[in-house]
Amino acid sequence: MQCPECKSKHIRKNGKNRQGKQNYICVNCERQFIENYEPHLGYSNEFKRECLKMYVNGMGLRAIERVKGVHHTTVITWVREVGELLPDTYEPEAIPQVGELDELETFIGHKKTRFGSGRQ
Repeated sequence: MQCPECKSKHIRKNGKNRQGKQNYICVNCERQFIENYEPHLGYSNEFKRECLKMYVNGMGLRAIERVKGVHHTTVITWVREVGELLPDTYEPEAIPQVGELDELETFIGHKKTRFGSGRQ
C-alpha cells in the first residue's frame, strides 16, 4: 500500500473512521487515507441542470433543497462552478452620471410606540 498523495510506502495505522474502516497516515506527508475508496457516483448532469434552472428562475436555495432533496450548500457549489465559467464583466466606456436607488428602511432593535396617545 502507498500514500495517494506522495506515493510513499512509509505508512502506519491511524484509528478507524465512522464507517469502521481502517485509517492510515503517511509518515512523510501526514496525509490520512483509507485503503480502498468506493467510487462516488454523485449527481447526474441533468439533475444539476434542473436545480440550476430552478435557481436561475428565482427559486430559493432551501426551496430547491426541499423539492429536490439535495443540500442547499451543494446547490451553492454548483452555482459557483457555473459562475466561474462565465466571462468577466466588462468595463463600461462611460460612467453614468445618474444612478437609481430603491428606498430601504430598517430598524435596529425595536421601535417604541404608544398606542392611543398620538405620539410615537
